[in-house]
Amino acid sequence: MPLLKFHMYEGKSEEEITKILDVTHDAMVKSFNVPNSDRYQLVHEHKKYQMVIEDTGLDYERTDNFVLIHIISRTRTEKQIKAFYANAAKALEEQCGIKATDLMFSISPNNDEDWSFGEGKAQFLTGDLK
Repeated sequence: MPLLKFHMYEGKSEEEITKILDVTHDAMVKSFNVPNSDRYQLVHEHKKYQMVIEDTGLDYERTDNFVLIHIISRTRTEKQIKAFYANAAKALEEQCGIKATDLMFSISPNNDEDWSFGEGKAQFLTGDLK
């Protein structure tokens, strides 16, 4: 059950944002082997002065098309994580025109007890979800 938080500069159209979310979800399903209906995404739009994103010495030229995707998820294998990064970057560049150097990913692992989907229950722990 990955939760994806997208941070981007304000100004993209509804269609552009929807496409970014769709493309990233497809990469998530493919890479993490989650059900297609396992979709939880939040978009945060920021003014330019509210996001300072540098390149950590990699000489990337960041543009206004920059997107940071923060994934909160069960622990994934190194293979799955690398596949997601590669699949998402390729698809976002090809389908949304976002250069790979304008993408940043961060994964925060958590456990089954860290989720409640409603009713004040821990559905992974009660067996309602697998």
